Amino acid sequence: MMDLSQLVTKNLPIYKKGKVASYIPMLAKVDPQQLGISLFDLTTNKISSAGNYNVRFAIESISKVITLLWAIKKLGMTEVFKHVSSRQTGFAFNSILNMEINKTKAPLNPFVNAGAILTTSLVANKDTFTDILNFAQEICNDSQIYLDEEIFHSEKSTGNLDRSLAYYMKSKNMIKSNVTLSLDIYFKQCSMMITTKSLANLGALLANDGIAPWNNHRLISSNAATCVKSLMMTTGLYNQSGICSRLIGVPTKSGVGGGLLSAAPRKYGIGIFSPALNKDGNSVAGLALLKDVAQELRINIFR
Repeated sequence: MMDLSQLVTKNLPIYKKGKVASYIPMLAKVDPQQLGISLFDLTTNKISSAGNYNVRFAIESISKVITLLWAIKKLGMTEVFKHVSSRQTGFAFNSILNMEINKTKAPLNPFVNAGAILTTSLVANKDTFTDILNFAQEICNDSQIYLDEEIFHSEKSTGNLDRSLAYYMKSKNMIKSNVTLSLDIYFKQCSMMITTKSLANLGALLANDGIAPWNNHRLISSNAATCVKSLMMTTGLYNQSGICSRLIGVPTKSGVGGGLLSAAPRKYGIGIFSPALNKDGNSVAGLALLKDVAQELRINIFR
């Protein structure tokens, strides 16, 4: 039987190899010496947790999964992917260079910042953030997810690079809606507060083909669940995606708040939190812990 507490103790010291996301002032205040995990077992429908699993933290880029699922639900898969591609970029998640160099007519995937902002813009209206928040609460089975106003204003006040991405896309006629509204929704969705249990539930939903294992209701389509898991595997960890596909082999999406969302098809949903990041923007102790869990459970999908 795997001992999650023991694995947390083993991997926690690795946080020293990373740094918190200091470019967002509120995230710079987060204690880096934290590591927590929740594991949803689809064979038993039970969650096991260890470490700092009850700590609420900013969802950041993991919200891109939720907003993509919401956009697919509202507009359909075909319409969403008319506006955003599904390729790796080879550049940093907040870079504009890939679009400039390749003269692309759409962001290369929904999980880089440009792609996420565009995806948000597709569904942007005055009620959109409330809709996304309610949807997040539903698919994470966590009614306590909330918007942290301080983090939102911290994101908004320092988000000039994201503004440049949005206005670049507006100038190229990629974004049709109001840029200010779209960015406000984007900054808010990144500022939702979750736990590892929230992420384990969402991972279990994706791993269970879109059917919520806690009530057996279909919350997202099978095609949407497959699409998101595929993108998590190929682009969910930015420039580490290929390496982690080889070493870990579980569809995973990271956020600079220190979260990791993983979905092992038909087996487990996994949520991890540790805020110290490596140079690629992924949780350094979190990935080490995920690798150990994947090896212990033998859930590398390529083996």
